[in-house]
Amino acid sequence: MTEIMVLSKIRHQHLVSLIGYCDEKSEMILVYEYMEKGTLQEHLYNTNKDGEKLSWSKRLEICISASQGLHYLHTGSDAVIIHRDVKSTNILLNENNIAKVADFGISQFDNLEESEMNIKGSIGYLDPEYISCLKLTQKSDVYSFGVVLLEVLCARPALDNKLPQKEVNLAEWAIKQIENGMVEKIIDPYLVDKVNPISLKKYLETVEKCLKNTGDERPSMLDVLWDLIYALKLQQMVENKEPNEDSIMNTSLEWSTLITNHLPSKSDDDVYDVNDNSVSTYPSESQVFSKLKIDEAR
Repeated sequence: MTEIMVLSKIRHQHLVSLIGYCDEKSEMILVYEYMEKGTLQEHLYNTNKDGEKLSWSKRLEICISASQGLHYLHTGSDAVIIHRDVKSTNILLNENNIAKVADFGISQFDNLEESEMNIKGSIGYLDPEYISCLKLTQKSDVYSFGVVLLEVLCARPALDNKLPQKEVNLAEWAIKQIENGMVEKIIDPYLVDKVNPISLKKYLETVEKCLKNTGDERPSMLDVLWDLIYALKLQQMVENKEPNEDSIMNTSLEWSTLITNHLPSKSDDDVYDVNDNSVSTYPSESQVFSKLKIDEAR
């Protein structure tokens, strides 16, 4: 009933659509659009059925699509909708690897008072402020999405009890490694030498902001969306270069020497139109790169 109530009020290209339902005798079934490639998690871990590994650009595109869907939930209808169960198994991919957020069974409208004190969500993704204070907000989804961003980078589960105790919780372990400048310990080995370091630095900054302990310290999903688009543009700067062009950056640079200018967060009135009912416009390269200051010519 919760899923039907939520999905009857929203429609967006990055939210899985409800086709219909069956409520007949003992059978209660929800029917969704078919997502051919399954869950994001299947394409990050060893469970991937076709053995295909996602490139860094493709991972960023998936994260951008998912953040668009979540941003629409938070702002696109009369009432704020909090997903409450953002995780890699609830981000589905279609045949073109376009991501859509799914599973609204425990979603909540922000204008409704919580009728029960039980915490709902998935362990490993839960907002610490929600756990300690029962304070559920849009920023709870932002925290959970921050954990997903780490899964995308590290290609490991949010919780893995087979690992040593200090590494069981991905968010806690990875943030410590990032703070200590040990990013090479957490990154998916497949991505080594395939990621523009400045793109990675912007991505890590976004992760750290999402995983702050309190909601007031975390960005909105719109801010996360723009930061991810920025990280993708930085990656594409290297991927789109001609082979005979001089590299604008040395991928062997030490993490401590990386410098990048922060792209200011955009407001709802800028290029990205969240009210276009499922049509999203990305900024042009000129709009993004006008914010960059690069000493060397391309």
